Parts: sequence; structure tokens; C-alpha cells
Amino acid sequence: QAQLAESGGGLVQPGGSLTLSCAASGRTFTDVAMGWFRQAPGEEREFLGVIVWNRGRPDYTNYADSVKGRFTISGDNAKNTVYLQMNSLKPEDTAVYYCASTPGSWFRAPRMEEFDYWGQGTQVTVSS
Repeated sequence: QAQLAESGGGLVQPGGSLTLSCAASGRTFTDVAMGWFRQAPGEEREFLGVIVWNRGRPDYTNYADSVKGRFTISGDNAKNTVYLQMNSLKPEDTAVYYCASTPGSWFRAPRMEEFDYWGQGTQVTVSS
């Protein structure tokens, strides 16, 4: 079993930046896709982006159009941690942010239902 723990959420003003972290523990994988999602109250969970490792190395990232150019996903293999850098935040970015993982060699971005492990989420509130 793999465990994921998000951190770094909080209150930020519109136009500000925030970086979320997702630390993986327990069983870790050299070939894995790590994704970020969010869910606002009354809304469905939304895919934000994914970073894929194949053969133990970062292979590619993929982003939703809604955050492309504002959000960046990166990872640190040594720390088993994935990051979500969020810039130019807007009030509509307010949500609970989740990371998720799915092991295996992914040569396309996995669909939400294909992620096996999920964190508990961290709240991000964008407000003045």
C-alpha cells in the first residue's frame, strides 16, 4: 500500500502563489503517474495535471487547459515528493486539492478512475 499526504494549503490573496506538496510513503514505485486534482464545494472533482515517471525518470507532464500556464507540477525522486506550484491564483481556484498515484508504465495520461491511491486533501482558499 502507498500512502500520500498533501501539505501546503492555506489562505492566499488573489494573484498570489502557493506550492503544494504531496509526500509518498509506504510502497513507492519507479514507474508511476502522480496526479493533482481539486474539488470545490458542490462541484465534481477536477483533474489539474499529472507527472509520469517511466523507467525511474520523469517522462512527461500533462495539464488541464484550465490551469495550463499557471500551474506547474514537478517531483523529487529522492524525497518521494511531488509539488504543485500555483501562480496567479484566482478566487475560483478555491477548493480542496488532492494528489493521487497509479503505478505502472503510463504512455498516456491516466484517467481519474485509474488512480489507485489518494491523499486526504488540503484546503486552498483564494480570497482578499
